[in-house]
Amino acid sequence: MPHVLVLNASYEPLGVVPLRRALVLVLENKALCLEESGAFMHSATRAVPAPSVVRLKRFVRVPYRGPAPLTRRALFARDGGRCMYCGGVATSIDHVVPRSRGGQHAWENVVAACRRCNHVKADRHLMELGWRLRHQPAPPSGLAWRIIGTGHRDPRWLPYLQPFGADDALARIDGISA
Repeated sequence: MPHVLVLNASYEPLGVVPLRRALVLVLENKALCLEESGAFMHSATRAVPAPSVVRLKRFVRVPYRGPAPLTRRALFARDGGRCMYCGGVATSIDHVVPRSRGGQHAWENVVAACRRCNHVKADRHLMELGWRLRHQPAPPSGLAWRIIGTGHRDPRWLPYLQPFGADDALARIDGISA
């Protein structure tokens, strides 16, 4: 089922919801459809354009959100789907300081890696191999990362996510696909 970007009344990205939930928000007059997906939802008496981006009519206060959660999808988005050691296509995750040697499972210690580099590195430090990281790993910042990390993407969302840090993430991803 397609997903829809939900914006607060202030155009701040809140999250991604299934199409059905977004349609209920629009039909109950709680949200406005800003972008349509091009598809139509049909009932017995009418056809309604399916939304791609909706904005709530009333402002919703969002409690403080901590850092973006460390998920596989978010990690691959942060690293652009590329191995941080050789630049090849990443297929796995790797701990820079291996967990067997006290490394933590945190944004600063986890990178995307290709199968070959991950296998060669095994549980060794980078200095032992003479390797370097292409970029220093860091936690992503900006509200857009909560959306990008879900793995649901739509090109129509980009103008609404750019002011909230999406440029950094999406510039590293080879195009965005639904």
